Amino acid sequence: MPRAARLCESPVMSAGHDHHHHHGHAHGHAHGHGHAAVRGGGFALAVLLNLGFVVVETVAGLVSGSMALIADAGHNLSDVLSLLLAWGASVLAARPPSARFTYGLKSSSILAAIANAALLWVALGAILVETIRRFSHPATVEGTTMIAVAACGILVNGCSAFLFARGRKSDLNLRAAFQHLLADAAVSAGVVVAGVAVMFSGARWIDPVTSLVITAVIAWGSWGLLRDSVRMGLLGVPDNIDEAQVRSFLASRDGVTAVHDLHIWPMSTTETALTAHIVMPGGYPGDAFLHDLAHRLEHDFAIGHVTVQVETGDDCRLVSEGVV
Repeated sequence: MPRAARLCESPVMSAGHDHHHHHGHAHGHAHGHGHAAVRGGGFALAVLLNLGFVVVETVAGLVSGSMALIADAGHNLSDVLSLLLAWGASVLAARPPSARFTYGLKSSSILAAIANAALLWVALGAILVETIRRFSHPATVEGTTMIAVAACGILVNGCSAFLFARGRKSDLNLRAAFQHLLADAAVSAGVVVAGVAVMFSGARWIDPVTSLVITAVIAWGSWGLLRDSVRMGLLGVPDNIDEAQVRSFLASRDGVTAVHDLHIWPMSTTETALTAHIVMPGGYPGDAFLHDLAHRLEHDFAIGHVTVQVETGDDCRLVSEGVV
């Protein structure tokens, strides 16, 4: 009997949902096929495209003296590392559960998100330091090189984003990669504008100012990634789920008089789990009740891994929400 059940003095029946578990696994396999399609070539091609562009952009930035190009190259390097981490995490997340890791390695995607956010902010700090130095010691910038290389960046980031377009609707990681790469294409477009401005005005301060704008845009966009990844790492309720609505739904089921010890947490960046105690003085409701409950939680709230403990009395030491 589960430890939670032993703490309750009233008769308790704990029930899982076998049918739902099978259904949940099928749902997970559907996600896995999407990941497999990306692993089959999408991640590799995106990494190669971005890595090649980082080399070209860095060399061009050093030759032309463009801090904006170097700033963008630093960010694109963080993209390569991010893609590698996301790729590795997707491979690990697909591994089956084991005796030691009973949920498998699904949470590796959360660890990858935290690592990606940290790497991005380290890169931003280095770029910001060099940009500030350029304000004191502005360098001559070759606008033509800026325009040509940044235009290539629009193409590279646009093509890379297209590789993740198909899976973005069903996988949060792929959607994040898709949006990030599209944002990079927009940043490259900003560098093109800066290059044109330098060519026609000759003002060298335009380059570091553009670099500052790029850094600010990236920082603004990545703050959400840092916040969300840390919240996931702390097992916070996912943004797309309202805990109060879930609690109200459980409490409104026929025969349920109370709901307590409700926990909702992310198993990975794409899967959510729930455990709860429901008090039903009328007695154990039967498997059909639990099957329907789990189905509704998945359909209405996107919670795919559900464990519900039925209690026939209300004298349980876990009733307090302050007890975990």
